[in-house]
Amino acid sequence: MITVKQRQRKIKIDVKKLAATAQRILAALGYDDFDLGILLTTNATIKKYNKRYRDKDKPTDILSFPYHTEQKAGEKVVVSCDEDKNLGDLIISLEYVLADAGKTWNRTFDEHMTALLAHGIAHCLGYDHINDKDFEIMQKFEKKLLEKS
Repeated sequence: MITVKQRQRKIKIDVKKLAATAQRILAALGYDDFDLGILLTTNATIKKYNKRYRDKDKPTDILSFPYHTEQKAGEKVVVSCDEDKNLGDLIISLEYVLADAGKTWNRTFDEHMTALLAHGIAHCLGYDHINDKDFEIMQKFEKKLLEKS
């Protein structure tokens, strides 16, 4: 199940559409019966999480918190009970996304939100972009997800 919590009021977003997009991505991956939490928030709030968990004292667009912290990119999540059917949580600053979508990425707000869902889910599945090789692998995976969403 996709759970979306709206913790900001300035930017209007279709929460049901966002959840449906996330569900399509999970289904394309074979994780349609897995849980994913999405928190929609402000720059101020995401900045606190970014500082606390990444030691970066600035806002960002998305943070991912995988449930399966030892998950290796490209490997299927192995569950031992229903509780393990969880990919993790995403925190998204809608302020950051709105400001960054067109300026940096030449995307609409909705296109950028979909790309960020793919990016966050990829992180929850063990993908990362610490070095150039990992970045290339992650980008290929995200592109595949976007084609299926």
